[in-house]
Amino acid sequence: MNTGMSRRTFLKASSAAGLGIGLRGVSLGAEAGKGAPNAVKLGWYIGITSYTFNRFTFVESVEKTAALGLHHIEAFEWQRLSKARPKVKIDGSMPAADRKELKKRLDDAGVTFCNIYCRNHRNEADARRRFEFAKEMGVTTLVAEPSPNSFDLIEKLCDEYRINMAVHNHPQPSHYWHPDRVLAVCKGRAKRIGVCCDTGHWVRSGIQPVDALKMVQGRIFTFHLKDIKTFGKKGSPCVPYGTGKGDIAGIMHEVHRQGLKDMVFGIEYEPYRPTNFDAAAKCVAYFDKVAAEILAKA
Repeated sequence: MNTGMSRRTFLKASSAAGLGIGLRGVSLGAEAGKGAPNAVKLGWYIGITSYTFNRFTFVESVEKTAALGLHHIEAFEWQRLSKARPKVKIDGSMPAADRKELKKRLDDAGVTFCNIYCRNHRNEADARRRFEFAKEMGVTTLVAEPSPNSFDLIEKLCDEYRINMAVHNHPQPSHYWHPDRVLAVCKGRAKRIGVCCDTGHWVRSGIQPVDALKMVQGRIFTFHLKDIKTFGKKGSPCVPYGTGKGDIAGIMHEVHRQGLKDMVFGIEYEPYRPTNFDAAAKCVAYFDKVAAEILAKA
């Protein structure tokens, strides 16, 4: 079976000790492991938000990302590091030895740690701790929903550490549910303040994703890309790309129209099931199919 992993990567993954990366629990379906080569030709990178595998550890999420043939992952701060180190979280409190080991494991798996989803900071020292951790780990974008009055500090730290802040939207009535509210905190700010487009939450809030993308054009940094079963219904479940009301193809065409490159689309599939791996594989296959169609028309 072709899983999209080299023999070297497979052996490293299956024999890894320390943090405990292995291939147990990964269902290698027929569509898994192929990655999204057509998307790469467009300058796009489809990856995984580790919340898709939130019942697993971060290193297990890295393993599953590699098994899908993908090379980018977004962490969330309160995820457990590994089965061997369950009390260690993916944040600035991580001990130096664990950081070094994790960087090696990511490198061995061929996975880039691109984003971290963060809780709100309590003060400047707490915010600096997040930025310093992100810089050390090679993370380029923090994803969060900061309070509107915190952006003077955030802008200063983004410039100092050369790390982006992507403002995320949860569904209505959360503060940033509407693109207007995200744009309000971006207005007049440096270009390191932008948007993490959670397309599924827009759908749940009754907002067409393509319309939202046009509103936030020029500030888009990254995506939590979801397809959603029902339009305008809070709590409506995720479904594989192309089978719901999330207009994944329309989103991709709009991103192409805007000319966006070096863009990470994070698959976020929320039902808390071991079968999320197989659902993610279907999402990758659909994404690359639409990318091929866009290439053919370009």
